[in-house]
Amino acid sequence: MLPAHQRIPADIHSLPDYERHAIRHVERDAWNHLQSGADREVSLRRNREAFDALKLLPEPLADLSGAHTRTQLLGSEHLSPIMLAPVAYQRLVHPQGELATVRAAMAMQTGMMVSTLATHTMEDIAQAAQAARRELGRGASLYFQLYSQPLREDTLSLVRRAEDAGYEAVVWTVDAGIKRSRFTLPPGIDPVNLRGAASPPRQTSDLMSEHIVFGTPLATQAPDWDDLAWLRSQTALPLIVKGILSPTAASRAVAMGADAIVVSNHGGRVLDGVVAPIEVLPAIRAVVPSHVPLILDSGVRFGTDIVKALALGATTVLVGRPQLHALAVAGMPGVAHMLHVLRAELELAMAQTGCAILCDISKRLIYTN
Repeated sequence: MLPAHQRIPADIHSLPDYERHAIRHVERDAWNHLQSGADREVSLRRNREAFDALKLLPEPLADLSGAHTRTQLLGSEHLSPIMLAPVAYQRLVHPQGELATVRAAMAMQTGMMVSTLATHTMEDIAQAAQAARRELGRGASLYFQLYSQPLREDTLSLVRRAEDAGYEAVVWTVDAGIKRSRFTLPPGIDPVNLRGAASPPRQTSDLMSEHIVFGTPLATQAPDWDDLAWLRSQTALPLIVKGILSPTAASRAVAMGADAIVVSNHGGRVLDGVVAPIEVLPAIRAVVPSHVPLILDSGVRFGTDIVKALALGATTVLVGRPQLHALAVAGMPGVAHMLHVLRAELELAMAQTGCAILCDISKRLIYTN
Protein backbone atom coordinates (compact mmCIF):
# COMPACT_ATOMS: atom_id res chain seq x y z
CA MET A 1 0.00 0.00 0.00
CA LEU A 2 1.50 3.31 -1.10
CA PRO A 3 1.32 6.48 1.01
CA ALA A 4 -0.53 9.47 -0.40
CA HIS A 5 1.36 11.50 -3.01
CA GLN A 6 2.67 14.92 -2.07
CA ARG A 7 1.66 16.20 -5.51
CA ILE A 8 -1.26 15.37 -7.79
CA PRO A 9 -0.15 12.71 -10.32
CA ALA A 10 0.18 14.27 -13.77
CA ASP A 11 -2.12 11.72 -15.43
CA ILE A 12 -5.16 12.54 -13.27
CA HIS A 13 -7.71 14.49 -15.28
CA SER A 14 -11.06 13.11 -14.06
CA LEU A 15 -12.68 11.42 -11.08
CA PRO A 16 -12.26 7.92 -12.58
CA ASP A 17 -8.52 8.65 -12.81
CA TYR A 18 -8.46 9.07 -9.03
CA GLU A 19 -10.27 5.75 -8.65
CA ARG A 20 -7.71 4.06 -10.90
CA HIS A 21 -4.85 5.37 -8.76
CA ALA A 22 -6.51 4.88 -5.37
CA ILE A 23 -6.45 1.08 -5.40
CA ARG A 24 -2.68 1.28 -4.82
CA HIS A 25 -3.11 3.53 -1.77
CA VAL A 26 -5.75 1.63 0.22
CA GLU A 27 -5.39 -1.63 2.15
CA ARG A 28 -7.09 -4.46 0.24
CA ASP A 29 -9.95 -5.26 2.64
CA ALA A 30 -10.76 -1.58 3.09
CA TRP A 31 -10.70 -1.08 -0.69
CA ASN A 32 -13.07 -3.97 -1.27
CA HIS A 33 -15.43 -2.55 1.35
CA LEU A 34 -15.27 0.96 -0.11
CA GLN A 35 -15.95 -0.18 -3.65
CA SER A 36 -18.53 -2.86 -2.96
CA GLY A 37 -22.26 -2.80 -3.48
CA ALA A 38 -25.02 -5.00 -2.12
CA ASP A 39 -25.23 -8.65 -3.26
CA ARG A 40 -24.67 -8.89 -7.06
CA GLU A 41 -24.02 -5.12 -7.29
CA VAL A 42 -26.81 -4.57 -9.79
CA SER A 43 -27.80 -1.32 -8.08
CA LEU A 44 -24.19 -0.17 -7.95
CA ARG A 45 -23.82 -0.61 -11.70
CA ARG A 46 -27.26 0.79 -12.43
CA ASN A 47 -26.38 4.10 -10.78
CA ARG A 48 -23.85 4.72 -13.54
CA GLU A 49 -25.83 3.11 -16.34
CA ALA A 50 -28.81 5.36 -15.66
CA PHE A 51 -26.67 8.48 -15.95
CA ASP A 52 -25.01 7.19 -19.11
CA ALA A 53 -28.38 6.41 -20.71
CA LEU A 54 -29.39 10.08 -20.53
CA LYS A 55 -28.23 12.13 -23.52
CA LEU A 56 -27.70 15.89 -23.50
CA LEU A 57 -28.79 18.18 -26.30
CA PRO A 58 -26.18 20.94 -26.84
CA GLU A 59 -27.29 24.53 -27.42
CA PRO A 60 -24.40 26.62 -28.85
CA LEU A 61 -24.21 30.39 -29.36
CA ALA A 62 -25.47 31.27 -25.89
CA ASP A 63 -24.39 34.51 -24.20
CA LEU A 64 -22.15 33.42 -21.32
CA SER A 65 -21.28 36.87 -19.99
CA GLY A 66 -21.84 36.89 -16.24
CA ALA A 67 -22.08 33.10 -16.15
CA HIS A 68 -21.68 31.40 -12.77
CA THR A 69 -22.62 28.24 -10.85
CA ARG A 70 -23.84 29.83 -7.59
CA THR A 71 -26.96 28.45 -5.95
CA GLN A 72 -29.00 28.80 -2.77
CA LEU A 73 -29.53 25.87 -0.42
CA LEU A 74 -31.42 26.14 2.87
CA GLY A 75 -30.76 29.86 3.14
CA SER A 76 -27.05 29.83 2.34
CA GLU A 77 -25.29 30.60 -0.92
CA HIS A 78 -23.15 27.82 -2.37
CA LEU A 79 -20.48 28.38 -5.00
CA SER A 80 -21.76 25.41 -6.98
CA PRO A 81 -24.42 22.68 -6.73
CA ILE A 82 -21.83 20.18 -5.45
CA MET A 83 -21.52 18.86 -1.89
CA LEU A 84 -19.46 16.14 -0.29
CA ALA A 85 -21.64 13.22 0.81
CA PRO A 86 -21.34 11.82 4.35
CA VAL A 87 -18.76 9.06 3.97
CA ALA A 88 -17.77 7.04 7.04
CA TYR A 89 -14.38 6.00 8.40
CA GLN A 90 -12.20 8.24 6.27
CA ARG A 91 -9.03 7.38 8.17
CA LEU A 92 -9.24 4.00 6.45
CA VAL A 93 -7.71 5.70 3.41
CA HIS A 94 -5.62 8.55 4.87
CA PRO A 95 -4.19 9.29 8.36
CA GLN A 96 -5.85 12.73 8.52
CA GLY A 97 -9.24 11.42 7.39
CA GLU A 98 -12.12 13.86 7.69
CA LEU A 99 -9.84 16.69 8.86
CA ALA A 100 -8.11 16.74 5.48
CA THR A 101 -11.41 16.43 3.64
CA VAL A 102 -13.07 19.31 5.47
CA ARG A 103 -10.08 21.59 4.85
CA ALA A 104 -10.32 20.80 1.16
CA ALA A 105 -14.06 21.46 1.21
CA MET A 106 -13.60 24.86 2.83
CA ALA A 107 -10.78 25.77 0.44
CA MET A 108 -12.98 24.94 -2.54
CA GLN A 109 -16.07 26.55 -0.98
CA THR A 110 -17.89 23.23 -1.19
CA GLY A 111 -20.39 22.12 1.44
CA MET A 112 -19.72 18.91 3.36
CA MET A 113 -21.93 16.46 5.20
CA VAL A 114 -20.05 14.90 8.13
CA SER A 115 -20.90 11.29 8.96
CA THR A 116 -21.97 10.04 12.37
CA LEU A 117 -19.37 7.34 11.70
CA ALA A 118 -16.51 9.77 11.19
CA THR A 119 -13.09 8.85 12.58
CA HIS A 120 -12.68 12.30 14.14
CA THR A 121 -15.19 13.87 16.48
CA MET A 122 -17.77 16.16 14.98
CA GLU A 123 -16.36 18.93 17.18
CA ASP A 124 -12.81 18.50 15.86
CA ILE A 125 -14.07 18.49 12.27
CA ALA A 126 -16.10 21.66 12.86
CA GLN A 127 -13.09 23.34 14.47
CA ALA A 128 -10.91 22.37 11.49
CA ALA A 129 -13.51 23.91 9.18
CA GLN A 130 -13.61 27.10 11.23
CA ALA A 131 -9.81 27.33 11.24
CA ALA A 132 -9.72 26.88 7.47
CA ARG A 133 -12.34 29.59 7.02
CA ARG A 134 -10.29 32.04 9.11
CA GLU A 135 -7.05 31.19 7.33
CA LEU A 136 -8.47 31.33 3.81
CA GLY A 137 -11.12 33.99 4.26
CA ARG A 138 -13.71 31.71 2.68
CA GLY A 139 -15.56 28.49 3.38
CA ALA A 140 -18.81 26.62 2.94
CA SER A 141 -21.68 24.97 4.80
CA LEU A 142 -21.15 22.07 7.17
CA TYR A 143 -24.02 19.62 7.80
CA PHE A 144 -24.14 16.72 10.26
CA GLN A 145 -25.36 13.34 9.01
CA LEU A 146 -27.29 11.48 11.69
CA TYR A 147 -27.83 7.77 12.16
CA SER A 148 -30.58 7.00 14.69
CA GLN A 149 -29.22 5.21 17.72
CA PRO A 150 -30.88 2.38 19.71
CA LEU A 151 -31.65 4.86 22.50
CA ARG A 152 -33.30 8.17 21.63
CA GLU A 153 -31.25 9.86 24.33
CA ASP A 154 -28.10 8.96 22.38
CA THR A 155 -29.63 10.21 19.13
CA LEU A 156 -30.58 13.47 20.80
CA SER A 157 -27.08 13.82 22.25
CA LEU A 158 -25.65 13.71 18.72
CA VAL A 159 -28.11 16.39 17.59
CA ARG A 160 -27.26 18.66 20.51
CA ARG A 161 -23.54 18.24 19.90
CA ALA A 162 -24.05 19.15 16.24
CA GLU A 163 -26.01 22.26 17.24
CA ASP A 164 -23.36 23.31 19.75
CA ALA A 165 -20.54 22.75 17.25
CA GLY A 166 -22.15 25.04 14.68
CA TYR A 167 -23.44 22.59 12.09
CA GLU A 168 -26.03 24.21 9.83
CA ALA A 169 -28.35 21.24 9.23
CA VAL A 170 -29.06 17.67 10.29
CA VAL A 171 -29.09 15.02 7.55
CA TRP A 172 -31.05 12.04 8.87
CA THR A 173 -30.29 8.80 7.02
CA VAL A 174 -33.28 6.43 6.87
CA ASP A 175 -32.29 3.71 4.39
CA ALA A 176 -29.43 1.97 6.17
CA GLY A 177 -30.97 0.84 9.44
CA ILE A 178 -31.20 -2.73 8.16
CA LYS A 179 -28.27 -3.83 6.03
CA ARG A 180 -25.58 -6.46 5.90
CA SER A 181 -21.90 -5.73 6.42
CA ARG A 182 -19.05 -8.21 6.57
CA PHE A 183 -16.31 -5.64 7.04
CA THR A 184 -14.43 -5.52 10.35
CA LEU A 185 -12.80 -2.24 11.23
CA PRO A 186 -9.03 -2.51 11.67
CA PRO A 187 -7.40 -1.56 15.00
CA GLY A 188 -7.33 2.17 15.62
CA ILE A 189 -10.35 2.92 13.44
CA ASP A 190 -13.64 3.40 15.28
CA PRO A 191 -16.74 5.62 15.25
CA VAL A 192 -15.48 8.10 17.82
CA ASN A 193 -18.73 10.08 17.95
CA LEU A 194 -20.52 7.04 19.36
CA ARG A 195 -18.22 6.36 22.29
CA GLY A 196 -20.38 5.85 25.36
CA ALA A 197 -23.55 5.27 23.35
CA ALA A 198 -25.51 2.02 23.44
CA SER A 199 -24.27 -0.48 20.86
CA PRO A 200 -26.48 -1.08 17.83
CA PRO A 201 -28.18 -4.48 17.53
CA ARG A 202 -26.38 -7.19 15.62
CA GLN A 203 -27.88 -9.73 13.27
CA THR A 204 -27.48 -13.26 14.62
CA SER A 205 -26.72 -16.40 12.66
CA ASP A 206 -28.66 -18.87 14.81
CA LEU A 207 -30.13 -21.29 12.26
CA MET A 208 -32.55 -22.70 14.83
CA SER A 209 -34.16 -19.35 15.67
CA GLU A 210 -37.54 -18.53 14.14
CA HIS A 211 -36.37 -14.90 13.89
CA ILE A 212 -33.93 -13.82 11.18
CA VAL A 213 -34.56 -10.10 10.75
CA PHE A 214 -38.23 -9.65 11.63
CA GLY A 215 -38.84 -9.87 15.36
CA THR A 216 -35.27 -8.87 16.20
CA PRO A 217 -33.93 -5.53 17.52
CA LEU A 218 -32.40 -4.97 14.08
CA ALA A 219 -35.91 -4.51 12.68
CA THR A 220 -37.71 -3.02 15.66
CA GLN A 221 -35.09 -0.27 16.12
CA ALA A 222 -34.95 0.74 12.45
CA PRO A 223 -36.03 4.37 11.77
CA ASP A 224 -39.75 4.95 11.26
CA TRP A 225 -42.19 7.84 10.76
CA ASP A 226 -42.62 8.35 14.50
CA ASP A 227 -38.88 8.97 14.69
CA LEU A 228 -39.17 11.65 12.01
CA ALA A 229 -41.93 13.42 13.95
CA TRP A 230 -39.90 13.19 17.15
CA LEU A 231 -36.68 14.39 15.51
CA ARG A 232 -38.46 17.32 13.87
CA SER A 233 -39.75 18.37 17.28
CA GLN A 234 -36.28 18.26 18.83
CA THR A 235 -34.29 20.69 16.69
CA ALA A 236 -34.74 24.02 14.96
CA LEU A 237 -31.97 23.21 12.49
CA PRO A 238 -33.01 22.42 8.91
CA LEU A 239 -33.79 18.70 8.71
CA ILE A 240 -32.83 16.78 5.58
CA VAL A 241 -34.06 13.23 5.10
CA LYS A 242 -31.57 11.07 3.22
CA GLY A 243 -32.32 7.77 1.51
CA ILE A 244 -35.66 8.38 -0.21
CA LEU A 245 -36.54 6.78 -3.57
CA SER A 246 -40.34 6.76 -3.37
CA PRO A 247 -42.37 9.82 -4.40
CA THR A 248 -44.94 8.89 -1.78
CA ALA A 249 -42.32 8.77 0.97
CA ALA A 250 -40.76 12.02 -0.19
CA SER A 251 -44.12 13.80 -0.11
CA ARG A 252 -44.93 12.45 3.34
CA ALA A 253 -41.51 13.41 4.73
CA VAL A 254 -41.94 16.99 3.54
CA ALA A 255 -45.46 17.15 4.97
CA MET A 256 -44.00 16.05 8.33
CA GLY A 257 -41.42 18.81 8.36
CA ALA A 258 -38.43 17.72 6.28
CA ASP A 259 -36.74 20.78 4.79
CA ALA A 260 -35.01 18.84 1.99
CA ILE A 261 -34.76 15.32 0.60
CA VAL A 262 -31.69 13.39 -0.46
CA VAL A 263 -32.75 11.07 -3.28
CA SER A 264 -30.34 8.19 -2.75
CA ASN A 265 -29.90 4.42 -2.75
CA HIS A 266 -26.84 4.69 -0.50
CA GLY A 267 -24.47 4.21 -3.41
CA GLY A 268 -25.96 0.79 -4.15
CA ARG A 269 -24.70 -0.52 -0.81
CA VAL A 270 -27.94 -1.40 1.00
CA LEU A 271 -30.43 -3.21 -1.24
CA ASP A 272 -29.65 -4.71 -4.63
CA GLY A 273 -31.96 -4.37 -7.60
CA VAL A 274 -33.41 -0.99 -6.64
CA VAL A 275 -34.00 1.91 -8.97
CA ALA A 276 -31.20 4.42 -9.55
CA PRO A 277 -31.92 7.79 -7.90
CA ILE A 278 -31.63 9.71 -11.18
CA GLU A 279 -34.43 7.52 -12.60
CA VAL A 280 -36.98 8.48 -9.92
CA LEU A 281 -35.86 12.08 -9.51
CA PRO A 282 -38.46 13.53 -11.94
CA ALA A 283 -41.32 11.70 -10.22
CA ILE A 284 -40.20 12.95 -6.81
CA ARG A 285 -39.78 16.49 -8.12
CA ALA A 286 -43.33 16.33 -9.45
CA VAL A 287 -44.84 15.72 -5.99
CA VAL A 288 -42.51 17.77 -3.79
CA PRO A 289 -43.09 21.55 -3.65
CA SER A 290 -40.69 23.50 -5.82
CA HIS A 291 -39.19 25.37 -2.87
CA VAL A 292 -38.05 22.10 -1.22
CA PRO A 293 -34.51 21.19 -2.32
CA LEU A 294 -33.89 17.75 -3.80
CA ILE A 295 -30.31 16.55 -3.38
CA LEU A 296 -29.26 13.79 -5.77
CA ASP A 297 -26.86 11.15 -4.44
CA SER A 298 -25.30 7.97 -5.85
CA GLY A 299 -23.28 7.62 -9.04
CA VAL A 300 -22.18 11.22 -9.74
CA ARG A 301 -18.78 11.16 -11.45
CA PHE A 302 -18.80 13.85 -14.17
CA GLY A 303 -19.88 17.42 -14.73
CA THR A 304 -22.40 16.20 -17.28
CA ASP A 305 -24.00 14.09 -14.52
CA ILE A 306 -24.64 17.28 -12.57
CA VAL A 307 -26.30 18.95 -15.55
CA LYS A 308 -28.48 15.87 -16.06
CA ALA A 309 -29.47 15.80 -12.40
CA LEU A 310 -30.37 19.50 -12.33
CA ALA A 311 -32.28 19.17 -15.60
CA LEU A 312 -34.46 16.49 -13.99
CA GLY A 313 -35.18 18.43 -10.82
CA ALA A 314 -32.22 18.26 -8.46
CA THR A 315 -31.03 21.32 -6.58
CA THR A 316 -27.63 19.93 -5.61
CA VAL A 317 -25.67 16.70 -6.02
CA LEU A 318 -23.54 14.72 -3.58
CA VAL A 319 -20.16 13.16 -4.29
CA GLY A 320 -19.38 10.07 -2.22
CA ARG A 321 -16.74 7.50 -3.10
CA PRO A 322 -14.65 9.91 -5.24
CA GLN A 323 -13.75 11.96 -2.17
CA LEU A 324 -12.14 8.87 -0.64
CA HIS A 325 -10.35 8.04 -3.89
CA ALA A 326 -8.87 11.54 -4.01
CA LEU A 327 -8.09 11.55 -0.29
CA ALA A 328 -6.21 8.27 -0.58
CA VAL A 329 -4.19 9.41 -3.60
CA ALA A 330 -3.15 12.90 -2.49
CA GLY A 331 -4.73 13.86 0.83
CA MET A 332 -6.22 17.31 1.22
CA PRO A 333 -4.84 18.62 -2.12
CA GLY A 334 -6.32 15.57 -3.84
CA VAL A 335 -9.83 16.26 -2.55
CA ALA A 336 -9.51 19.93 -3.47
CA HIS A 337 -8.30 19.03 -6.97
CA MET A 338 -11.09 16.49 -7.42
CA LEU A 339 -13.66 19.16 -6.59
CA HIS A 340 -11.98 21.61 -8.96
CA VAL A 341 -12.08 19.04 -11.78
CA LEU A 342 -15.76 18.34 -11.21
CA ARG A 343 -16.69 22.01 -11.14
CA ALA A 344 -14.64 22.67 -14.29
CA GLU A 345 -16.51 19.85 -16.03
CA LEU A 346 -19.80 21.34 -14.85
CA GLU A 347 -18.94 24.76 -16.28
CA LEU A 348 -17.85 23.23 -19.58
CA ALA A 349 -21.07 21.23 -19.79
CA MET A 350 -23.14 24.31 -19.00
CA ALA A 351 -21.33 26.31 -21.68
CA GLN A 352 -21.90 23.62 -24.29
CA THR A 353 -25.59 23.33 -23.42
CA GLY A 354 -26.14 27.10 -23.49
CA CYS A 355 -26.63 27.59 -19.75
CA ALA A 356 -25.08 30.69 -18.19
CA ILE A 357 -26.63 30.05 -14.77
CA LEU A 358 -28.11 27.01 -13.08
CA CYS A 359 -31.67 28.26 -13.60
CA ASP A 360 -31.10 27.86 -17.34
CA ILE A 361 -30.77 24.12 -16.90
CA SER A 362 -34.07 22.36 -17.61
CA LYS A 363 -35.57 19.23 -19.13
CA ARG A 364 -35.07 20.74 -22.59
CA LEU A 365 -31.43 19.63 -22.31
CA ILE A 366 -32.36 15.94 -22.08
CA TYR A 367 -32.70 14.42 -25.53
CA THR A 368 -35.77 12.27 -26.10
CA ASN A 369 -36.65 10.50 -29.35
